[in-house]
Parts: sequence; structure tokens; C-alpha cells
Amino acid sequence: MKQLLFIIALYISLNQIIFSQDESIFESDSSYVSENEIFLIDAYVKQEPPYIFILSFYTSDVCKSNVLIDGKYNYEVSKEFSDNHNANIDLTNLSFTARNINFTIETTDSLGNKNVSEEFEFDLPYEPTVKEGSSIWTLCLFAGSVFLLPMPGYVNADGEHFYNLTKELPIISFRAKKGNYPNGYIAAEYTHIFDAKYKNFARLGYKQIFPIDFIEYISPGLTAYTNFKGQNGIAPEISVGWFTMFDTFTLYTRYRYNIKPGDSNANFHELNLGLYTRFFSLYF
Repeated sequence: MKQLLFIIALYISLNQIIFSQDESIFESDSSYVSENEIFLIDAYVKQEPPYIFILSFYTSDVCKSNVLIDGKYNYEVSKEFSDNHNANIDLTNLSFTARNINFTIETTDSLGNKNVSEEFEFDLPYEPTVKEGSSIWTLCLFAGSVFLLPMPGYVNADGEHFYNLTKELPIISFRAKKGNYPNGYIAAEYTHIFDAKYKNFARLGYKQIFPIDFIEYISPGLTAYTNFKGQNGIAPEISVGWFTMFDTFTLYTRYRYNIKPGDSNANFHELNLGLYTRFFSLYF
């Protein structure tokens, strides 16, 4: 009889312990706040002025929301609690330094819990330009670098030393998901070498850009060149972007080795200093 009472008491005790654990787990689960998921529907800018940013998205829970554009422009999207969010934001008078713009969405639920989304992006339908109020030096540097100033350089050809001028124009750029530089670009170039046997060369090539934290970027590339008189070849190169000026121009140095297949005596080295800018390049 005593053994039976002991077994019954032990059974009741175990039930109480299990019930207490279940209750604790339930309380813990009830205090857990799930992350409010964001499902992006539209994020684009109208092609014609005024440049309106069309934004729409759903959330897994009802909430209020706002959007932070380019890390500095904050706009309210949903003032009231909702799971369907829409906004039309005029970007016409805002200042940007690149066509590829990042944005994040912040939501606030009924309990006051805030959630910040991953970074999304959209493209501007125009290339940002220098706006009124910028310094006259910026305007002069912009005009000079794009239209007037070629890149000065040094050439070593078959043991002889020359100076050159090279004008590079990025014509097609390939967008990167993040950052101020494209993934890469196709460029057309013209080179004039002073006092050399072969003075003028036209070039077409591709340059890949790898952003670097402590400087701006490293850019390997490959170009094809010709003087239209039998001097044809390819030229591997490496550029280092050192720093930016006025959020528009990047000062870089470039080394290039020009190779004429079948005639090693026609190979030559180049070292150039230049300014890189994204203006007037077509983006894809």
C-alpha cells in the first residue's frame, strides 16, 4: 500500500514539473517577437521629369513605415498601421552623386518594435550633374577633365623615352549593386606619343573595377590598339584609384604594357596619370 501511494505521489510530482516547464516555454514563446518581413513590389523612378520614385511593398505584419534614401533622405510611407505600403516621392530637387541609389525601409509595429530592412536599390533615369551652388572650381575641373584635359604619361619603347597624352572616354558602364563605381566599363581612347616613330593610336578596351577600403579601387583591364598603319596589338593594364575630388572625380595612376604579336621590338610600356569620371557613360 505504501509503495502504491509513493508511486501516485511521484506521478503527481512529475506532472507538476512537466506542466511548469510547458507553461514556462509557452510564456517564453509568447514574449518572442518575430521579424517583420518586407516583400518589395515596385522601386523605380519615372523616366521623365518630375522624377517620381514609385515605391510599394507588403509586410508580414501590420505596421507603420518610412524609407531612408541614399542614407540621408527620410520619408514617411505609411502613417497608419497597414500591411500594404505605397509612396510617390519627388526626387527632382534632391542631390545625388551616382545613378545607383541605395535605400532601406524601417517598420514599427503596434508594440513599438522597430525593424530595418536589408539594403535595396533603384536607378536614376539620368546622370547626376553638378548643381547650382557648387564652387566655380568644381565646374572648371568638370569641364576641363571631360572636354579639354588628356592624361599626361611616360612611354618606354625599345629603350627610348617619350612623353604622351591619352584621352580616355568611358562609353558603356555596367552597374554595381553597391558603391559609387560601376562593376566595369568599356572605354574608347586616343593616344599621342611625342617624337616617337609611331605617334598616334586608337584604343578600345574593358576595365574591371574592384573597390578597396583604404584607397578607392584597383582596376585591371585589357585594350586593343591600332594606328591604322599596321601597328596593331593588345595591352594589359592595371590602374589604382587613389582618392576622389568633389565627389565626382577620382585621381588614378595606370601602368600598361602594349604588345604587338609577332614583333617584340614594337612592344612598349606606358605610365599615366589621370582623372576618372562616370559622366556621359551609358549605364547597363
